[in-house]
Amino acid sequence: MNTPNLAQALAQAHALGLPRIDAQLLLLHALGRPDAGRAWLLAHDTDAMDEATHTQFIALCQRRVAGEPVAYLTGRKEFYGLPLQVDGRVLDPRPDTETLVDWALEAIAPLPAPRVADLGTGSGAIALALQSQRPTAQVLAVDASADALVVAQANAQRLGLPVRFAHGNWLHGVEGVFDAIVSNPPYIASADPHLAALQHEPLQALASGSDGLDDIRTIVAQAPARLASGGWLLLEHGYDQAEAVQALLVAQGFAQVQSRNDLAGIARCTGGQWPTVK
Repeated sequence: MNTPNLAQALAQAHALGLPRIDAQLLLLHALGRPDAGRAWLLAHDTDAMDEATHTQFIALCQRRVAGEPVAYLTGRKEFYGLPLQVDGRVLDPRPDTETLVDWALEAIAPLPAPRVADLGTGSGAIALALQSQRPTAQVLAVDASADALVVAQANAQRLGLPVRFAHGNWLHGVEGVFDAIVSNPPYIASADPHLAALQHEPLQALASGSDGLDDIRTIVAQAPARLASGGWLLLEHGYDQAEAVQALLVAQGFAQVQSRNDLAGIARCTGGQWPTVK
C-alpha cells in the first residue's frame, strides 16, 4: 500500500477531527522539521511520507483528539517569542498569559534593575519572558513542584537567561523585597466540570478549592510583606473572577486596583499597587 503524501496526511488528520493548525504542527514534528513552518508544508504538499513517519503522525493525531495538548506531543511551545520545552510536569503555557507579562513589563519599566518574583512558575514561561525583555531585572521563579522546577531550569539554561529558582509554596520562605510579584496560579474550582478536559495537565496547577480562589487568597495575604513600597502584585485568574480578585486586593489594602483584558477581551488579570510609604 502506498503511503500518503503530506497533503493527504493532513486530510486524514482533518477527517479525525483535528484543527488544521494542530495537524500541521504535529506533521512538522513527525517529519523532524519542527522549525520549518507551515509555508514549508504548502511547498512540499506532494512529498511522500515513509510508513514509519505516517504511523507516528496518525498516532499523534489520535492522542490529540483524545485531549492531549499539542505542546506535550511535540515537547515544545512558543511563549512571548521564546521556544520552551514543556511536558506533562507543567502547564501548557497559554497565549492569554502574555497579557500578564505585558502588564508586568509596564509596571517595572521605570526601574533600572527591577526585582521580580514569579510564583508558580511551571515551565518558567513568565519569568523567562520577563528576563528576556529586561536583562537588568533580578527575576526569581518559585514553584512548589520540584518536577516543574526541573523543566523551568532546563529552559533557562537552554535559553541562557539568568533567572534564579526557589522551591517553595508561594511566598512562604522566600526572602527579599520585590518591585513586582506576578503569578498565574491555579484558579479553577475543584468541582468544575471543565477539569475533565484538562486531564493531561497537572491537577495541582489547575484547581484551587471550592471557588478556585484559595491560592489567590494566600498570595494576596502574603504579598504585602514582600513588596517594595509602590510595588505591584499582578495575578492571572478565571474569566469570571476579576470582581472577586479586585475585592480581595482592596480588602488587603492595595491601591490602583484594576483588571486587564486578554486577547478575547475578557478580564484575565487583576492587580494592585502596594501603597507608597509617605
